[in-house]
Amino acid sequence: MMNSLHLLKDLRVLIVDDSAVVRSVLSKELLRSGVNAVQAENGRQAFNMALAREFDLIITDIEMPFMDGIELCRRLKSNPKTRQIPIVILSSLDSEKDIQRGYKAGASTYISKSQAKDSLIETIETVLQKTTFQRGRLILVVDDSLTVRTLVERGLKEVGFEVVKAENGQAGLNLLKNGVRPDLILSDIDMPVMNGEEFCRNVHSDPVLASIPFVVLSANNDRPIMRRMLQLGADAYLVKPFNVDQLVITVEKLLSDKLLLLHKEKERLEAEQKLILASITSLCCALEARDSYTRGHSEAVSYIATRMAAEMGMSREEIELVKLGGKLHDLGKIGVVDSVLLKPGKLSDEEFAIIKRHPVIGADILRPVPSMAGILPIVYHHHERMDGRGYPEGLKGDSIPLWARITAVGDTYHALTSDRPYRKGMEMGKALQIIREASGSQLCPDCVSVFLKLAPWDEASTAEKGDLVTGSSSDNPAIEAPKSLVIPVIK
Repeated sequence: MMNSLHLLKDLRVLIVDDSAVVRSVLSKELLRSGVNAVQAENGRQAFNMALAREFDLIITDIEMPFMDGIELCRRLKSNPKTRQIPIVILSSLDSEKDIQRGYKAGASTYISKSQAKDSLIETIETVLQKTTFQRGRLILVVDDSLTVRTLVERGLKEVGFEVVKAENGQAGLNLLKNGVRPDLILSDIDMPVMNGEEFCRNVHSDPVLASIPFVVLSANNDRPIMRRMLQLGADAYLVKPFNVDQLVITVEKLLSDKLLLLHKEKERLEAEQKLILASITSLCCALEARDSYTRGHSEAVSYIATRMAAEMGMSREEIELVKLGGKLHDLGKIGVVDSVLLKPGKLSDEEFAIIKRHPVIGADILRPVPSMAGILPIVYHHHERMDGRGYPEGLKGDSIPLWARITAVGDTYHALTSDRPYRKGMEMGKALQIIREASGSQLCPDCVSVFLKLAPWDEASTAEKGDLVTGSSSDNPAIEAPKSLVIPVIK
C-alpha cells in the first residue's frame, strides 16, 4: 500500500459531525498525516460547503440535526458537481441495517466509531486508491438501446469512470480503429450492423485490443450463448435486466484484477531487466577494457540524447529508454576484432565493412530479451543517414526511428570533439559547423535544430575546466550528467 504521508499529504477532507469533540479529534488525527481538514456541524451545512468548495473526501456521521448523514449521501450523489466525492460514514450506529442504508445511499465505506482510532487512516487510503484508480478510466459501452447506454453511463460516471458510447459493434470497432483505447468494453449481443459476437471476435483477433476486458450485457440467458461468448474471449456475462450496482462492482473487479496482473508483469520485467543489464554491463566492461574511448563516448552520447529527448517533451519513460539506448548503442563493438577496433590509421574498405557490422551485432545481443525491445531501434539504426547512405538498412528520412536520429546527432558530435586513436578531437566551433552542414543529408534537421537550441556550447568554460564541464541536468531525474567525460555546458 502507498505510504500514507505521500497519499494523504494536502488532501482536502470535510468532517461532518454534530459533536465538536469528535470533529476536533478527527481533525487532529488527520493533521498528523498532512490532511487539510474542514469541519461542518450537520448535513445541510456540509452539503452547502461541498457545493461551494472542492473536497477530496467527506467523512460523515449519521445522526445529526437538520440533515442526517444518509440524506447528505443521497444529495451529494445525486448532484453532478459532488457525485464523485468519496464518502466515508463514521458512525456509532453499526447494525447491519445501518450499514446497508449507508452503502445504498452511496457511501464508499462504513466505519464504526469504535474502530476509527485503529483503521481510519488505512480506510481513507484504501478509498482514495480505489477512487484514484477509477477516475479517468475509460469504459466503452456498446448497445443499440439508448436507454441502456444512458443508464450504464450514469452509473459508471457516478463512481468516477469516463464513458464513450456506440450504438452497435461496427460503431464500437470504428472507435477502436480510430485510436480510442478503453480500459474495458461493455457490449450487448443482439445489435444491428454488427452484433456483439462478431464485435468480440474482431476485438480479440487484434493483438493490440485483445487484452481489453470484455463484458457482455445481454437479455439472452441461454447457457450455450454464454459459453460461446466466453470462448470468444469475453471476461464476464451479465443478463439484462441487471442492477447498475452489480455492473459497477463487476467492472471494478475486472479492472482491479487487470491492474494486479499488469503490476506483477511489470515487476517480472523489471527483475528480468536488472539481470540482463548486469550481464550486459559485464560485456561493456570487457569492451571498455579493450577500448577506453568507448565508455566515455557512450555515456556522453547518452547524456546528449537524453537532454534532447527532454527538450522535445518526451515522457519520463521515453527519456529513460533514450538514456539506456545511448549507453548501449555501441555494444556491438564487442564483436569487432582489436586489429580493426583499435587501428590508429585509416580503415580499409574491408575493415570498415567489419565496423559497419556493430549495430547488427548489438541488436542481435539484445533482441532475445523482451524488456530490451524498446532500445533496439537505437542500437540498430543509429548509423542510418537521412539521405539513405547509412547502414545497416540504408533507411531514409523519417523512416529512421526518431530515437535513433536523436542518438546519431549526439554520436556525431562527440565523435568529432573527442580524441581518437587516429586523430585529435576538433574544437567545438568547428564540430558545430559540421553538424549544421550535415543537417538534412546525414543528420535529421529537426534533431539538429533541437541540438543547436541547447547551444551555444560554452567553449571558454570547457577550456578552463579541462576534463569535465556539465550544465544543468534539468528537473527530470532521468537525466544524469556523466561523471568523467569531456562534455560541454548546455546553456
